[in-house]
Amino acid sequence: MDLIDDETPAPQGNQPEYTVSELSGAVKRVIEGEFGLVRVRGEVGRVSRPASGHLYFDLKDDRSVIAAVSWKGQVARMQVRPEEGMEIVATGRLTTFPGQSKYQLIVDDVAPAGAGALMAMLEKRRAALAAEGLFDAGRKRAIPFLPRVIGVVTSPSGAVIRDILHRLRDRFPRHVLVWPVVVQGQDCAGQVAAAIRGFNAIAPGGPIPRPDVLIVARGGGSLEDLWGFNEEIVVRAAAESEIPLISAVGHETDTTLIDLAADLRAPTPTAAAELAVPVRLELLATLDALGARLLRGTVHGVTARGQRLRDLGRALPRLETLLATPRQRLDGAGTRLGAGLGLAVARKRGGFDRVAGRVQPALLRGALARQGDLLQGRQDRLARAMAQRLERRRDRLADLAARLAPALARMLGDAARRTGDGRRDLGRLADRLEIAPAQRLARLADRLEALDRTRLTLGYAQTLKRGYAVVRGDGAVVTGKAAAERATSLEIEFQDGRLNLSGRGARRAKAEEGGGQGSLF
Repeated sequence: MDLIDDETPAPQGNQPEYTVSELSGAVKRVIEGEFGLVRVRGEVGRVSRPASGHLYFDLKDDRSVIAAVSWKGQVARMQVRPEEGMEIVATGRLTTFPGQSKYQLIVDDVAPAGAGALMAMLEKRRAALAAEGLFDAGRKRAIPFLPRVIGVVTSPSGAVIRDILHRLRDRFPRHVLVWPVVVQGQDCAGQVAAAIRGFNAIAPGGPIPRPDVLIVARGGGSLEDLWGFNEEIVVRAAAESEIPLISAVGHETDTTLIDLAADLRAPTPTAAAELAVPVRLELLATLDALGARLLRGTVHGVTARGQRLRDLGRALPRLETLLATPRQRLDGAGTRLGAGLGLAVARKRGGFDRVAGRVQPALLRGALARQGDLLQGRQDRLARAMAQRLERRRDRLADLAARLAPALARMLGDAARRTGDGRRDLGRLADRLEIAPAQRLARLADRLEALDRTRLTLGYAQTLKRGYAVVRGDGAVVTGKAAAERATSLEIEFQDGRLNLSGRGARRAKAEEGGGQGSLF
């Protein structure tokens, strides 16, 4: 008989024993194998965004809650990020977290649960940003009347940039800087915000000209296609822009949050170009009209003042009336002049006779000598003064002669430079005149190509490619059920060909042979 050790545990049957880690690993493999890819619809509960960049949130309905997590790289690729109270459809895989003995959903992508949820999230975001004052009319800046440089943020390969450039070239050619971005998808919001901030970071007067106005443009699309322009980062970049910004996203009926934050909203990208610059020909016509008005006003003013002067002249008294009294006084004075002169001569002669008795030759010679000395002194001073003045004038003339030669050289040099500048300007104008016809033909060719694309887009052949068909009955297009029933033969045209069907009589015969089965129409 074998001895049994009392310390050896008694066998518990044939079921294996697992460690805690082995059991957790087995459960993890089962759950990940069965639920490797799932789509779960529910309401977002608690949302946590730690500094690591990961995103933790709860996904719940009226009875259960599932913990969900998105890693930093997955969060960066999300076009729509979950917010508390939002109903979403999460795509990912189930796994377990052994450290807490629970299972969780690793979310790769999040989509709103229908257009209603997307619109609710959009309205909530709009209200929050409006509460911060980002949409206030008081903070919007005026668009410059004639910008020198226009910055455009759009896709470089779409028709939008071509339409904008064509319209600017037709209205008033300006220097255009294009910042290429993607206008749809996960990278749209980040690139558009970076482009707006990049244009604002350009220093004035640098090697790259700073735009005077910005245009953010994109063609039409669904709400999901335009969602990048509803992101908060784009709205804040538009509101912070120091350069006036025109938003031209979508068609006229499309409205995004960047439209509310922009300084001006345009219904289409082409309309944005029209709002950015005036029409050059209209400005020239206005200038000519104002010049004509100025000329007419000047002529009218001179004519009116001349008439006023003539009216005032007629109010003045006549020349004869003004001179009548002075003439009478002159005649009276002339009459008294003869007698007065005779009396004055007699008085002077009497005074001379009294003085002549005292005049002697010696006194006259002494007076003449004194006067001669005085005259000689004055003559000497005059000669010296004339010599000094002549010397000063000679020095002044020499100085002017010395300055004349350099001035003449400068004048000749300036004339030569102006002649060279005129020749260069004439050469540039000749070059522009040579290339102007080619540029005009190129613009017309681009316009013709755009019209041809529009013709192809609006043709019914393009409509057939989108799943529609044309029904003809007896050779005419059928648009109603009654006309189709009356037709003897029907022809249906699809994208890849036409299908002929029998009409009402043949269908009725076939229906009777088939035991009363219903017809195709």
